[in-house]
Amino acid sequence: MSATETTKDTEHPSTAHHGPEPREYVRIALVLGVLTALEVSTYFVEFGRLGIPLLLVLMAIKFVMVANFFMHLKFDNRLYTRLLYSGLTLALSLYALTLVIMTFASAPTL
Repeated sequence: MSATETTKDTEHPSTAHHGPEPREYVRIALVLGVLTALEVSTYFVEFGRLGIPLLLVLMAIKFVMVANFFMHLKFDNRLYTRLLYSGLTLALSLYALTLVIMTFASAPTL
């Protein structure tokens, strides 16, 4: 990087590019659309025991994609990323715990 490019970015920080290009936003939206279609398909196609874990994984993937690109966490302070991902971890833990409790609560007692 030349000295003129460095001074140009530091003189006008509002003109510095921080984020994906519009074409990347379209690609991300298409991927999110495919993942959403897969989530909806779990209602029509029987996945058996893999249905709930598949939905949880798809939820986490979509959360990470939206947070990183549309909320610009990929280009922002790491503290915000940690806070948001700790919320995701807490939510996934709560879902998993609820699933385990519901599974054992519905099991026949001896």
